Amino acid sequence: MTSIILRRLATSVLILLAVSVLVFVATLLLPGDPAQAILGQQATPERLAALREQMNLNDPAWQRYLSWLGGLLTGDFGVSAASGGPVADLLGERIAASLVLLTAASIISIPAGLLVGTYSALRHGHTGDHVVTGTSLVLAALPEFVIGIALVTLFSTTVFPILPSVTMAPPGEAVWNYPLQLVLPVMTLVLMVTPYIARMMRATMLEVLDSGYVEMARLKGVPERQVILRHALPHALSPVAQVVAIQLAWMAGGVVVVEFLFRYPGIGQALVDAVANRDVQVVQALSILVAAVYIVVNLLADAVGILTNPKLRTGGAR
Repeated sequence: MTSIILRRLATSVLILLAVSVLVFVATLLLPGDPAQAILGQQATPERLAALREQMNLNDPAWQRYLSWLGGLLTGDFGVSAASGGPVADLLGERIAASLVLLTAASIISIPAGLLVGTYSALRHGHTGDHVVTGTSLVLAALPEFVIGIALVTLFSTTVFPILPSVTMAPPGEAVWNYPLQLVLPVMTLVLMVTPYIARMMRATMLEVLDSGYVEMARLKGVPERQVILRHALPHALSPVAQVVAIQLAWMAGGVVVVEFLFRYPGIGQALVDAVANRDVQVVQALSILVAAVYIVVNLLADAVGILTNPKLRTGGAR
């Protein structure tokens, strides 16, 4: 089991290195001159030359990449061309705000998806199963901005005007000090992720419940609750962990749209502003951050899948 995890870790490092190359090349291919976009059309040639020198735009691409990669490894994300301050200081509060949003949505969506999927599998063919399947299919087909707009229409307009439609924390105040402003963004992320987890959990549980070892446990007279908790769930969680990881990684990317929709001051809004201002250092830092979250979440899912799979845990799959 340790060797499997170490191999996955080494693969994750190589993938992250490849992603860093792609992110850097993608920022190089952005149209226009970053210095011109930052200073505007009225900038003098002297100011443009000074800013290009400050941003190392005159250096070869490979040299700029190695310098940027070295900064990433030492925790130096560079200097924001738009604000003039360190990127790490600029993004510190934004990352914390997004983590609050993602953590709250994960805490709700993962247990909810597992419970709803298990309930649907146990009620297979009944009305409850049909309701869960139909509802999850509809929600899975809707983009996150459609879900967000529907929630705003329902809870922030004349229907039920009980929740704020945008986030407006006073300057210097943490956004989580106003929990009502978090409700709609969190609900949007939960409704975006939960249907996929529930559908996968339902399919896996149905397969496990029809397996031979579950049938044998029932023939031995094991109580149904114990059959579900000790025999079915452990085998069902291993493949579902991969789906959970994919959905959480997708949620880390989808948070950009959700934060922009609700004007939430997180990394999503920061990324939109950085692209608009051609702040290359911020775009690179946020892109590699989202990629790192995606890889780490998948690595954790692999570990959970190994720990919940009896064959891999005991070395039977070697």
